[in-house]
Amino acid sequence: MKVAVVGAGAIGGLLGAHLSRTGQEVILIARGPHLAALRSRGLTVREGDGEFTTHPEATDQMSAVGRADVVFLTLKAHSLTAVAPAVGAALAPRAAVVPAVNGIPWWYFPDRTLETVDPGGVIGRSIPHGQVVGCVVWPAATLVEPGVVEHSEGNRLALGEPDGSKSERVRQISEMLTTAGFKAPVQTRIRNEIWHKLLGNATLNPVSALTRGSLGRILESPSGRGLVRRLMEEVAAVAASLGIELPISIDKRIEAAASVREHKTSMLQDLEAGKPLEIDALLGAVIELAGDRSVPIPSLRVVYELTKLLVSAAQHGQASGDRR
Repeated sequence: MKVAVVGAGAIGGLLGAHLSRTGQEVILIARGPHLAALRSRGLTVREGDGEFTTHPEATDQMSAVGRADVVFLTLKAHSLTAVAPAVGAALAPRAAVVPAVNGIPWWYFPDRTLETVDPGGVIGRSIPHGQVVGCVVWPAATLVEPGVVEHSEGNRLALGEPDGSKSERVRQISEMLTTAGFKAPVQTRIRNEIWHKLLGNATLNPVSALTRGSLGRILESPSGRGLVRRLMEEVAAVAASLGIELPISIDKRIEAAASVREHKTSMLQDLEAGKPLEIDALLGAVIELAGDRSVPIPSLRVVYELTKLLVSAAQHGQASGDRR
């Protein structure tokens, strides 16, 4: 299969490099110094005690999506609105779109739009719902320099059709990823997997950004662990209101997070790098759904507002620094 990766940074680069190494025809869509490095030196992945380099095609032209059978979207959730019209315009009629993004995805509800995820419904109008294959990404990776991805942990990418069927296309994508070295199970209830990951992302990510703390530092503190537990209980209540059965208990989710002591969440990494934060897809969407279903979530609302204030303060500080 021909594969395009839109937003070939850390996770996109990891996917693209492993697929390319197993013989798939891969097109990486990137920009700036990263694109220049991909073209001149190839894509290097560091993992464990070794590394490897591949040389897939790299471009900044979204029209390249039209040549792909499978299109992975590996951008931050808040970046999808800007690129969705171009992706949709270039997309081949039978291509599968696999959004490897965090949080509640725009396709979650076939009959409604979440404003926190898809403002104005731009993504939903651009990318046909019938071409989407759901995906939940568990690996942790960092773009340490242009053209170089460091893979720190995890190799599981859960896949699932939005309607729960085990289609031929989702089977083929699963086999392709498995051959490339990933665990890629096909889930008949992919929304349960989305909330499984969201249980951590909607809670640990904003708390880590607010405290500047690693997971170990947060969860070794009784107050930090207590706050995270309350937040997870509220997320679980919203999930339950939607008929979601979480595959893991809150106790086990906390212990799993505590075991990776020095890990910095993606939101904290973005904050330190001066990048926009994935607040709405991870937390805003949960709050929007809680409001729709009258689920009380007082702690989540406070953390959401504090994280918004954090972003505003960081932006103000950057602007003040620019004037000096």
